[in-house]
Amino acid sequence: MNKPHQIKIVLVEPSHPGNIGAAARAAKTMCIENLVLVNPEDFPSGEARARSTGAIDVLERAMVCQTLQEAIADCTFVVGSSARQRGLQCPEISPDKLGAKVWQELEQGNVAIVFGRESSGLTNEELDQCHYLTTIPANWEFSSLNLASAVQVICYEIYNAFLKRSSDGALVNGSTEEPAQGVSDPLATVEQLENLFGHMQQVLHEIEFFDPKQPKLLMRRLRHLYSRARPTLVETNILRGILSAVQKVKRQTKSLD
Repeated sequence: MNKPHQIKIVLVEPSHPGNIGAAARAAKTMCIENLVLVNPEDFPSGEARARSTGAIDVLERAMVCQTLQEAIADCTFVVGSSARQRGLQCPEISPDKLGAKVWQELEQGNVAIVFGRESSGLTNEELDQCHYLTTIPANWEFSSLNLASAVQVICYEIYNAFLKRSSDGALVNGSTEEPAQGVSDPLATVEQLENLFGHMQQVLHEIEFFDPKQPKLLMRRLRHLYSRARPTLVETNILRGILSAVQKVKRQTKSLD
């Protein structure tokens, strides 16, 4: 299985150490061993080690971060997992289609699959940092899966897509998308896009287009717009250059007043 080190399984604020261990085991059975924990309540933990059953090496290598932004900073493709449908503009992808999409995106850079808190999942603000949202189909009257079970399902779809891709060298999971073509200009990472969004918000405030006291949905809509566009690093730098030029003109105009 090539490039598994480029796939991150990210658990946001897991509260139960047993779930961390079980998630590590679930991922390793599907050849995915890159675990990232965002502000875990109890880690490292003997209970996590006990529940990992053969995946202690995954726990020992696990990265611990303070924020989701830090965890996915070097990724170019991020998918958030949610137990329920959201009223967001974030595009949705089914788990079976996600498996094929992951292997296409790995040609461009690192991939992260993000799982939320056991009690409340991911916040809308955290989902704003994702390119796609995926929801595992389940009993509509009882749709909440255990964290490790959700990790197992998604990792299975990724591994199954790899097996199909390897066996026939063709499109997988019924996808009609062509394999991603390599480009000389790499896609912008999450960190680079966050810098763009921060710069954009600053400029929009300076030109009085954005009121931080009444933000409404402006920045969320802009985030989703650029996430759909998937700008490259060069394109991101061009946009930031334009923003800097706007700031320069604004300051020159202000000095003349």
